[in-house]
Amino acid sequence: MTKRKPLSTILAESLAEKIRSGQLAPGAQLPTEAELCAEYDVSRTVVREAVARLRSDGMVVPHQGRGMFVSEMPEARKFSIPDDALKTLPETIALLELRLSVEVEAAGLCAERRTEAEADAIRALMEQVDAQHEDPAAVQIHYDYDFHLAIAKAARNEFIHGFLSYLKPMIVPRYQLGYVVAPGRKDTYYARIHSEHEAIVGAIERQDAGAARRAMRKHLYNSLQRVRGLAQASGVEATGAVQKAAAEALFAEMKPKIAAER
Repeated sequence: MTKRKPLSTILAESLAEKIRSGQLAPGAQLPTEAELCAEYDVSRTVVREAVARLRSDGMVVPHQGRGMFVSEMPEARKFSIPDDALKTLPETIALLELRLSVEVEAAGLCAERRTEAEADAIRALMEQVDAQHEDPAAVQIHYDYDFHLAIAKAARNEFIHGFLSYLKPMIVPRYQLGYVVAPGRKDTYYARIHSEHEAIVGAIERQDAGAARRAMRKHLYNSLQRVRGLAQASGVEATGAVQKAAAEALFAEMKPKIAAER
């Protein structure tokens, strides 16, 4: 006789299929325990076991006080990530948090100050970058950094543009996009990034500074969540003392370079 699968396994497989098919998209909130109990006619214990399995597989991640959400890179555990890349995850997260604090304002200033020619150039660069759709295993995760630099340059603040240019060699070569995007999901991923880019560029063209800031914040926050999800799924501590130590080490490395440029 064929042994029947446990209810928790059946539920976990059903939810996993919804995630893979896109019915539950990356970043979407998982139904509550009560909703899952009612939908599948199972107990809370079964639901908790199923969700724990999905979390262990890196398919869902918890958000404090808000519930469980589909990971931005739900198939992370199927990827082979070199130890050197894993070690840079806390630093990468710290750098993304830094970018978030600077580039949101840069987008707003760009919308206020850009010329028509600059707006046209930013759109042209976006279209060029977003049209490539390269194999995720052969492209860097921050492949769109020149697009971000163009926005910073049009913000008319040399400190912002100079600072982000200075960070480029530290940010871009971190690791390949393939570590967070499965080959079968690449078209969906690139389409989503293009949508985020389009929202930023559209706001810049309309000279809507508030919308530009919101669109840039959403874009960089999504990138940050993908890297945090990769860290969690890979068993790498990316918050607290470990991230603080990584940020301090990175800053210590940067200080001599900053001093040399003065």
